[in-house]
Amino acid sequence: MSTTTGAPTAAAPSANPANSPSPRTATTAGPKIVGTTTPATPASAGPGSGTARRGRALGWPIRFAALCLVWGFSFLFIKVGTHGFAPLQVTLGRVAFGALVLLTMLVIKRERLPRSARTWGHLAVAAFLLNALPFSLFAYSELTIPSTLAGICNATSPLWGMALSVVALSEDRPTRRRVAGLGIGFLGVLTVLGAWQGFAGTDLAGTAMALGASLSYPIGWIYVRRTLAGAPHSHLSMSGTQLLLATVQLAVVTPLFTTAPTSYPLVPLLAVFALGALGTGFAFLLQYGLVAEIGPTTAQMVTYFIPVIATAAGVAVLDEQLSWNTPVGALIVLAGAALTQSKPRSTGPSPARPGAATD
Repeated sequence: MSTTTGAPTAAAPSANPANSPSPRTATTAGPKIVGTTTPATPASAGPGSGTARRGRALGWPIRFAALCLVWGFSFLFIKVGTHGFAPLQVTLGRVAFGALVLLTMLVIKRERLPRSARTWGHLAVAAFLLNALPFSLFAYSELTIPSTLAGICNATSPLWGMALSVVALSEDRPTRRRVAGLGIGFLGVLTVLGAWQGFAGTDLAGTAMALGASLSYPIGWIYVRRTLAGAPHSHLSMSGTQLLLATVQLAVVTPLFTTAPTSYPLVPLLAVFALGALGTGFAFLLQYGLVAEIGPTTAQMVTYFIPVIATAAGVAVLDEQLSWNTPVGALIVLAGAALTQSKPRSTGPSPARPGAATD
C-alpha cells in the first residue's frame, strides 16, 4: 500500500501512500497493500497456536489506525519539511531514516542483505521507481500545491495500476467492473481539479508531478513482479536493501542540484525524521505485520483512509483551504479505486484450505 505515501518497496504492492515490502507482498499507495501472500499456519504449530494467533490479532485495530495516521500525515510532514529544506534533501532524509529503521531490525533479527548482484541490480531499479522518484516528485509538487491535493493524487495509484496491468500483465484481464472503476476514478480526478472551471486556481505542474509520483508506484510494482517475484530473501532483507539503494541514489544526485543547508530548523528537521523513521521505516513494519495477521484484503483498506487523514491534517494543522469539489472528488476517486481492486463474487462455496490465514 503505496502505496501507499507509504513507503512501497520491493515487497510492496503489485497493483498506491507515497509511502513502504518483499516481492511476495503487493501494496497500494502508500503507503497500502493489495495482494500480499499471507503465511499459512505451520502444520506443526500444535493445538495452542490458534489461541496465540487470536491473542496477537487482538491489537490489530490499534496498529491499523496507527498505520492510517502515519501514512495520512506523511503529506503534511513533506510540506513542513520543504519549509526548511530543498525537496531532494527532504527525500534523502526520508529514505535515509527509513533505511536506518529497517537495517536496525535486520541486525536485531540477525538477517543478511542479499548477496546476488542480479538481485541488487533489480532492487536498484525498484528503489528508483518506488522510492527515489515518487518521493522526490511529491516533495517538489508540495512546493506549489496543498498537502491535501497531494494526498488525493496519491489515491489514484490503484487506477494507474489497473490501466498498466492490462498492458503489462497478460494474466490480469480487465472486467467491466474494473473498467468502470477506472472511468469513475478519473472522473473523480477531474472533479478534484475543477475541470469545469478550466482548472482555475490549480497549479497544473505541481498536480502533474503528484500524479506522476502515483503513476511511478504501479510501474515499479510491475517491474518487481516481473523480476523479483521468486527471490528467496525475506521481505525485511529486500526492503532494507531497496531503501539503502534509494539513499545512495539520492546521496549522489542531491548535491548536484541543491546547496548544503546553512541551518537546520527544528520543526522541518523533525518533520523529515518523522517522515522517514515513522512514515517509511516503522510503517512498513506495521504494514507487513498486519498483512501476516489479518490478511491483505483487510489490510489494504488503509488505502481508503489515507486521503481522508491527509485532507483533515492539511486543513486542521496547516490551515489549507478546502473547496467542495476536493472532498467530493476524493470520494469519487476512492470509489473508482475500490472498483478496480474488486473481484466478482464466487458462484459457489470454495473448500477451506487447512491452515490458511483469514483475509
